[in-house]
Amino acid sequence: MLYLRSLAFNVAFYLNLIVQMIFWTPYYFLAERRRAWYVPKIWVRTSLWLHAKLAGARTEIQGVDNLPEGSYILAPKHQSFWDTIAFLPHVPDALYILKRELTWIPFFGWYIMKMRMIPVDRGSRSKALKAVVAATRQELARNPRQLIIYPEGTRRPPGAEPAYKWGIVELYFRLGVPVVPVAHAAGLYWPRRKFLRYPGTIKARFLPPIPPGLGKEEFMERLIRETEAGCDELLVEAATGPNPPPLPETARKRLKDLGLQPKD
Repeated sequence: MLYLRSLAFNVAFYLNLIVQMIFWTPYYFLAERRRAWYVPKIWVRTSLWLHAKLAGARTEIQGVDNLPEGSYILAPKHQSFWDTIAFLPHVPDALYILKRELTWIPFFGWYIMKMRMIPVDRGSRSKALKAVVAATRQELARNPRQLIIYPEGTRRPPGAEPAYKWGIVELYFRLGVPVVPVAHAAGLYWPRRKFLRYPGTIKARFLPPIPPGLGKEEFMERLIRETEAGCDELLVEAATGPNPPPLPETARKRLKDLGLQPKD
């Protein structure tokens, strides 16, 4: 049954993407940019609805009141494809930093550039970071936008040791906007690099914003401490609740570090 439900969801997920991209293309490209956000946001909502109905995994977003007005950086934990889409309906005008090669993909790349995302060239990290900061600052000066960036850069399994990159520190320091950490344990239900989708309730939490003006080291320490504490809390809740999802070895080890014995 788990395999069949996962298969049904995965097929429906990609069909939903293709059908909506084709159906909404005229409106998306003719509408004013802010109005065009309706299209990707309705795709996310319908995708999460399919995830709940077919895979049995509900989405619950907590702490929406912690999102400030205007420009800020949203800094989610990165465990799953789920966390690349689930927060979009809650953000008025999202801004992503992405590889330039993605803008070359037909349709997908055109959709990206419609929203004035920040493409970055591969090469020197220091040069790329300077270009990203300059482009982001210019975009935030034009419109209040919300930069979504994953502090660890790549997806990591639930409970894994923190591996935060310095890039978010430079963005925080140079842009002078608040940072909203986001904790979740989505990787338990929508694992990275796996076909199966496990039932349950995926809970995510927007944590209180970190105000601008902190020193670099102080900011990084606070970001890691608050994000990891939130993730630990949600991991424990998922692992000790009724019908917990399968736990990867990283999650089991983290629970033991927290003084809990994972269920077999």
